[in-house]
Amino acid sequence: MKANIFDALQFATNAHSGQFRKGTKIPYIVHPVTVMQTLIEYGASDDAVMAGILHDTLEDTPTTVADLEQNFGKRITQLVIGASEMDKSLSWEERKEHTLDTLGKCDDLDLLMVTCADKFSNIRSIIADHKKFGDDVWTRFNRGYDLQKWYYGGLGQIFVQHIDKSRLFADYADAVQQIFGK
Repeated sequence: MKANIFDALQFATNAHSGQFRKGTKIPYIVHPVTVMQTLIEYGASDDAVMAGILHDTLEDTPTTVADLEQNFGKRITQLVIGASEMDKSLSWEERKEHTLDTLGKCDDLDLLMVTCADKFSNIRSIIADHKKFGDDVWTRFNRGYDLQKWYYGGLGQIFVQHIDKSRLFADYADAVQQIFGK
């Protein structure tokens, strides 16, 4: 029997049990569900939607590549790997630079959409929190405003190269503009 979106949701819910969004009391699973919702809204494939739900399981839970392959197959596992920072021994800057370099060469629409939906969810959270807390929102990040602007802006430059493939990429760039300006 082939896994479906509900299987991915159950797996991610169990994997992220007890985790919360950075600096909040919001259960972590809200983020993967938001990514899922975004991917569905923008017409992503079922594989991309499932990978979006699972995208943080390798980074932030004891889940292994073998666990994902066994439950969801190679394609979805490869999308999750592609959307993950697998080498946590690197500095934050090195990991983000690697992400920018990798995505800059990527032509896999599913992977681009999963990554964009993930970052779009993060940007939307930052925008909402900025409205509530002002510039204090930047204190919850180990790297402050300038480096967040560099990273999310760099992703925006990559994503806008694909706006002909999905409105998601343009909407992400608009959100980056809203929070960071030019």
